[in-house]
Amino acid sequence: MKKKVYFKTFGCRTNVYDSQVMMSAMKEYEITDNEADADAVVINSCTVTNGADTHVRSYISQLEKNNANAKLFLTGCGAHTKGESLLKEQRIHGVFGQSEKQKIDTLLKKEQPFYEKGDLNHIDELIVDDFVGKSRAFIKIQEGCNFRCSYCIIPFVRGDARSMDEEKILEQVTRLALNGFGEFILTGTNVGSYGQDTQTSLARLMKKMSQIRGVRRIRLGSVEPIQINDEFLEILDEPWLEKHLHIALQHTAPEMLKIMNRRNVYKQDRKLFELLAEKGFAVGTDFITGHPGESEALWQEAMQNARELPLTHIHAFSYSKRDGTKSASLKPEVNGKIAKERLHEIQSLVEEKNLAFRNAFKGELDVLVESYKEGHYHGLDQHFNKIIIDSQEDLLGNWVRVPKYEVQKGNNYAKL
Repeated sequence: MKKKVYFKTFGCRTNVYDSQVMMSAMKEYEITDNEADADAVVINSCTVTNGADTHVRSYISQLEKNNANAKLFLTGCGAHTKGESLLKEQRIHGVFGQSEKQKIDTLLKKEQPFYEKGDLNHIDELIVDDFVGKSRAFIKIQEGCNFRCSYCIIPFVRGDARSMDEEKILEQVTRLALNGFGEFILTGTNVGSYGQDTQTSLARLMKKMSQIRGVRRIRLGSVEPIQINDEFLEILDEPWLEKHLHIALQHTAPEMLKIMNRRNVYKQDRKLFELLAEKGFAVGTDFITGHPGESEALWQEAMQNARELPLTHIHAFSYSKRDGTKSASLKPEVNGKIAKERLHEIQSLVEEKNLAFRNAFKGELDVLVESYKEGHYHGLDQHFNKIIIDSQEDLLGNWVRVPKYEVQKGNNYAKL
């Protein structure tokens, strides 16, 4: 009987993809969805903040209580920052970097504790043709980042930007489409940098993907404002492109953008967001509150700018110190309570904007139904808004056109 392995994935969509690579590469073990049954647990970790490291440690403590006999293995970004210390504390059996994940069978068989950090120049070669438990497919198109934002540790644990081979990406999409996947989410450390090292571009890749039979919708992970160039603007009217773009700003006060060592310029960001809104796009962003140097005056400036932006979605979080980054030593620091209050303020603003956007939209919703919970189906429409559907038919995994629906505070609702 094969031993059972449970995968616990923290963090971003790139980690979701990396976990799937490990599952696809694993031949000598059985995947289990039940943590308690696992002979081994692979923890695919995030290390974007000190808090992320804390979450991983807490999870390890939980495993030590609930499944003390399982061997624990650590991979992901945290392998580079906390792996060695966790190994020395004998809390995990093995540590391996992202570049080693295709050797998963060999690593799981190791009897002695090990630390195989790998390298930061690796590009995945394995073709993933399924996603366990998913209705949408995640396609990693690049790895690493050339930006050096003052608060971010990721370039130091993922390496510089490098693109995956276009033919392998297209082969992967073709296989997944044949296996019934219709929605594809392009992910990576810095998605918009795809092709800069291979004389191609993100827009060109997406055009080629759209020509593959079965591809119905293409979504993007977070891109930088300066990566939305003229070539990308030309594909905005394509029917296969999701009507939602997530464009990372991190802040809207120009002085704060300089402190953060960001490359975007607010005046240009605003013009871009307004153009996208005119074309019917929902527009999301990333935002950090309470970064060192964020005075009350700069916060008020940022909020005024945010009120003027046509935002519909936000991934906001209060600043958390990340050891090893420039921001960790910057002064003055912002009180944590104030940072949280600012976080809730901007989240509330964007929630109101999202509700107004959904009330103003009068068209049909194009929904991929992803899950069934408590008697209702759940999915996401073309604007990346949640919808709950009441139906007697089995809609799980299906595409549904929703002509009539009720706009509720946190989501839309339909009875079909």
